[in-house]
Amino acid sequence: MALIRVTDPDDDRLAAYRNVPDRDLLLERGLFVAEGRLVVRRLIGAQRFTVHSVMVTEAALVPLRELLDTRSELPVYVVPQAVMNGITGFNMHRGCLALGERPRPCRWQDLMSSARRAIALERIGNADNVGSVFRSASAFGVDAVLLERTCIDPLYRKAIRTSMGAALTMPFAEAEPWPGVLRELAREGWVVMAMTPSPSAMALRPLALAISARPIVIVVGNEGEGLSEAALDACTHRARIPMTNDVDSLNVATAAAIAMYELSGAG
Repeated sequence: MALIRVTDPDDDRLAAYRNVPDRDLLLERGLFVAEGRLVVRRLIGAQRFTVHSVMVTEAALVPLRELLDTRSELPVYVVPQAVMNGITGFNMHRGCLALGERPRPCRWQDLMSSARRAIALERIGNADNVGSVFRSASAFGVDAVLLERTCIDPLYRKAIRTSMGAALTMPFAEAEPWPGVLRELAREGWVVMAMTPSPSAMALRPLALAISARPIVIVVGNEGEGLSEAALDACTHRARIPMTNDVDSLNVATAAAIAMYELSGAG
């Protein structure tokens, strides 16, 4: 690896890391940030994205050294903790960041052509929820994630971190025009299953058993409002997770995980 020790926080070689908290600026520059040793390890190991550089403290370098030694072309900036905190503008106690290059957008049609299980997200505004959905999708054998355009970017630093790096390995694409994508998938023979707490929806488990042999896309919606009426109307089936009367709904990431589990055949 190209090991470069830097002690000056104004060093121009570290300039790109000053934009870490500004996701819009990073997006404009075609970059994303991976944070933490596990996530950076997965970014480098997956070889799906071009990695521009890594910035680590001495402590974080130790467990990553063997992997970084395999990437002789990769600049690795080793900095004191205080320098890292000053550059990023917050306490980066994980001691490890990497800058990756955003890939060219994937067409949802290409993504779905070889998929059998997928999940589609509408208006999910919380990075933790998006990251959690990606993590569960990876855990339960989902082939692809589709995102309506107002969803939080899955390559946002916090979403990647919550996904435990799954956002770096799980194929995803923007699903536009929405909800036309859902109608087109239905025409192509997909079961398009809306998750809703509505009592008129069918219970998830018996529905999952009835449709398990077919290609299925699970559709989940906004944290507060759920799926829009337009999205619900575009779906072929509606499923609910039976609950006690004391609770009217589940967190969207939790509901998505239960649905993906039920359709995975696990257990």
